Amino acid sequence: MAGFNHTGVNHAVFYLLGIPGREDLHMWFSIPLCISYVFALLGNGLLIFIILTKSNLHEPMYLFLCMLAGIDIAFATTTEPKALAIFWYNNREISLNGCIVQLYFQHTFFISESGILLMMAFDCYIAICYPLRYTMILTHSLIGVAVFLRAHCAIFPIVFLLKRLTFCRNNILPHTFCEHIGLAKYACNDIQVNIWYGFFVLMSTVILDMILILVSYVLILCAVFYIPSQDARHKALNTCGSHVCVIVLFYGPGIFSVLTQCFGHHIPLHIHILLANVSMLAPPMLNPIIYGVKTKQIRDQVVYVLFPNQK
Repeated sequence: MAGFNHTGVNHAVFYLLGIPGREDLHMWFSIPLCISYVFALLGNGLLIFIILTKSNLHEPMYLFLCMLAGIDIAFATTTEPKALAIFWYNNREISLNGCIVQLYFQHTFFISESGILLMMAFDCYIAICYPLRYTMILTHSLIGVAVFLRAHCAIFPIVFLLKRLTFCRNNILPHTFCEHIGLAKYACNDIQVNIWYGFFVLMSTVILDMILILVSYVLILCAVFYIPSQDARHKALNTCGSHVCVIVLFYGPGIFSVLTQCFGHHIPLHIHILLANVSMLAPPMLNPIIYGVKTKQIRDQVVYVLFPNQK
């Protein structure tokens, strides 16, 4: 497992350390990680089952929610099984190709989820501001295809940017999963192209989505305040309340993690790694709970599926 630091080496295998300096606590860390992952699988799986099998939920809002649940399962699955393998079986080895595949799908699903959240914000905007045109605008299946296609097109060049590099530095990765720049920095080559392309992808997808989501909700609030009926205003705000919670939950931990990396240099490495894992698992685990509590139609169907004998 020793790393190398001379130019005659091009590493094809890397070793994920998990949480460096806290190896004795790996088993304890794995317990909440495993519970969160199982909850994410069961909660999102139940949500997908309910939406697909109940014809009264075949509306744009719920179909977006179904896509979000599917992405949440895939997003958590890109990293957590490997993290648990490290904690339980000390299975740290990962090939270069395996590392690239992991980060490719991790970043792709992250951008896809950001795109779905943008579409759901647009859904709220149309439902409140243009209710008569709602069905006509938001029934096109190409919306979902465009979201996934954008994510794949944005991340696909990263595969070639990483494959061109020669990894002759240390092959020890102090993390539970692979990251683009986290992997690239172990190359002997100049990685300025990787850095700038990564910045371009971030700004043109996730940051742009956040700005458009903010604009959507400013327009929604402006429209809501012009509604004369207080009950109608309350209903309009409640329609998008669960979506706002999910947005905060999705972007919040990620932003906090980035800020701690940029400005929290005194924060121990294991805290950064734990925050990264929380940002990967918190949205998939809590999204089904938020929508189950806040959305009456889904809540009623969950009760019916889990407790069929109750009226």
